[in-house]
Amino acid sequence: MNLSPATIDRIENTIPKYPDKRSAVMMLLHYIQDEQGYISNQAIEWVAEKLDMQPINVLSVVTFFPYYRQEDQKIGKVHVRVCRTLSCAMRGAYKVGDELSKKFGCKVGHSTEDGNVTLEYAECLAACGTGPVVLVDEDLYENIEANKLSGLIDEIERRVSAPEEATA
Repeated sequence: MNLSPATIDRIENTIPKYPDKRSAVMMLLHYIQDEQGYISNQAIEWVAEKLDMQPINVLSVVTFFPYYRQEDQKIGKVHVRVCRTLSCAMRGAYKVGDELSKKFGCKVGHSTEDGNVTLEYAECLAACGTGPVVLVDEDLYENIEANKLSGLIDEIERRVSAPEEATA
């Protein structure tokens, strides 16, 4: 695994903070994705070995949580994720995704041509009682209805036009 000395140091200092080193899996994946932009199969195997886990157990974490990426995909200035887990889907998540796709002119799972907005579905955003929910960057918006998206769209457009340092 080709990680910078700073990331290796963060990993080595993080693992002992957990009573069971397997519990550090999410932090290690976070550090690796921060540096490399995604979680490769090589990274999954490396983390599994580092934490005495089976690779399938690390992969299950990567595939469950929407903020881990398995492809080296450039994420837009604004990252929009619509939860599509059952409770959100039943309350209209796919309609929300369709409306956002129309508004920004990109398919779900892709970015706009200018690279400003990436629109994706997520498997679980842990807000089942207030769905459908949308995660814009790291901010959760709840009870989103497809026919009442104007406020959310305004917020996304505000972030797109904001100076780079203001969106971080």
